[in-house]
Amino acid sequence: MELGTIQNVVLRELWPGEAAHFTPWLAKNLDVLADKLGMDLELESTEASAGDFAADIIARDLSTNKLVVIENQFGTTDHRHLGQLITYSSVLGAGIVVWIAETIRPEHKAAIDFLNQNLREGLRLFAVEASIIRIDESKPAFVLTVISMPTEASIVSGEGVEKFSETREKYRTYFQQLIDELRQAHKFTNARAGQPQNWYTFSSENSRLFKYSTSFAQGGRVRVEVYLDCGDKAKNEQLFDCLYESKDDIERAFGASLSWERLDDRRACRIAAYRDGDIDADSETLAEIRKWAIDNLLRFKAVFPDRVKQCT
Repeated sequence: MELGTIQNVVLRELWPGEAAHFTPWLAKNLDVLADKLGMDLELESTEASAGDFAADIIARDLSTNKLVVIENQFGTTDHRHLGQLITYSSVLGAGIVVWIAETIRPEHKAAIDFLNQNLREGLRLFAVEASIIRIDESKPAFVLTVISMPTEASIVSGEGVEKFSETREKYRTYFQQLIDELRQAHKFTNARAGQPQNWYTFSSENSRLFKYSTSFAQGGRVRVEVYLDCGDKAKNEQLFDCLYESKDDIERAFGASLSWERLDDRRACRIAAYRDGDIDADSETLAEIRKWAIDNLLRFKAVFPDRVKQCT
């Protein structure tokens, strides 16, 4: 058996400049980082102003709605970039900070570990090494290795570990099972951590225009939806109206009637499916609700991307 030899390639061989080449590439391929971190990342901006500095990439983790600051660095980490990360997170109000470099120095790993262990709330930090490998004359492969990350333990407060309320823990457990099945069986999401909240949002084929979501809504109902929001109310309504013109065809393809909610008093619009349900239901009923939610998310994904594309 003849085996190949792994060769390490410096990032500059593929991207001559960090700011001019690597950052734009990563911004267009955030799914690579999202998959490694277990998030659903949506790009918001690049070279975003943060006082007198500029953060490389600003994204949002749709599963938690937290702002994510991503700082890239060729070579080995240094104190200056660590200081910039802290500055960016405070100025921009980030909930997640990601530091990417070819080599994370041991003292900087220790610093990130220390911050993750001692920050009381609101900020999670990741240190990630980026590398390129090639086997003999093969195509280069981009590799990300997480060197430091937060633990999944509950947030530590001055009085010890803050436990979730019983209801919040029920939400966390329900959504953990839901996203695990969506990720493992259907490749629907990169998310890995259930959250103690009554909703979960997922990226779409064009998250700048629409997203998928499921939630426990008011009035003892469970909702699965396509949420239209490009940041402009008039454009959202234009897209909604275009889709509504094909209402009958869309519902026929979906296999059920839908609730068409233009939400004239809000910026976004919604197209949703509902059923009765409550987080306090017994485990058998919650399993049935979860199966219904997954089935409808998959049906939305099968029907709406092409329809949205036709309307834009």
